[in-house]
Amino acid sequence: MSDNQIPLVDTDAEMQSWSPRKILKHALNEFDNIAISFSGAEDVVLIDMAHSIRQDIQVFSLDTGRLHAETYRFIERVRKHYGIAIDILSPDGDAVRDLVTRKGLFSFYEDDHKECCGIRKIQPLRKKLLEVDAWITGQRKDQSPGTRAGIPVIQDDLAFARPGEKLTKFNPLANWTSNDVWEYIRGNNLPYNELHDRGFISIGCEPCTKPVGPGQHEREGRWWWEESTKKECGLHGTNISA
Repeated sequence: MSDNQIPLVDTDAEMQSWSPRKILKHALNEFDNIAISFSGAEDVVLIDMAHSIRQDIQVFSLDTGRLHAETYRFIERVRKHYGIAIDILSPDGDAVRDLVTRKGLFSFYEDDHKECCGIRKIQPLRKKLLEVDAWITGQRKDQSPGTRAGIPVIQDDLAFARPGEKLTKFNPLANWTSNDVWEYIRGNNLPYNELHDRGFISIGCEPCTKPVGPGQHEREGRWWWEESTKKECGLHGTNISA
């Protein structure tokens, strides 16, 4: 790889001014074994751009077992729209069963969401990322001022890398706003989750997501019973400084 001799912080500084499509083209040229993490509106934008560059792009999605019915329909629409295979990742059944047996179906309301997210999201993601050399996410700086304001365009993912190896993470939409995303979706007639038409902005699991009202930030609909600066499930846990 050409960037191996250049510190990633310098590469990121240069790429901050690049368009998402240019970032994606760079990522797809640099890595054969690279995958897009798909769950929301931003990720459809990435799939649309990436598919126009390389049609064999890998896409995966986390099925926690607690998603809205609308989200499952959305995933299926995207699969058919692009004619792509989407690798659906499921949590370990024994781990879910143990959690529910010990603490019930809604323990996250009583303690916090980390244990449930760890089982339903982090463990399946960790297993998947052991199979790839790089991954692409739809994170934006304005999604969460408390945890995402400083996200880079390219970074070493130290949390999920194989032991002794590197895992590169790309955030091509880091400098886009929500308006940018929706202008692209509307302008290109892309599929989206129908929950967005009902006041949902940031959409996760059904028990942990609600619509937001006028003037509320999009992440306020996620884990609304918890402290606002910790609203990450662990997929991007490095966004929260110790």
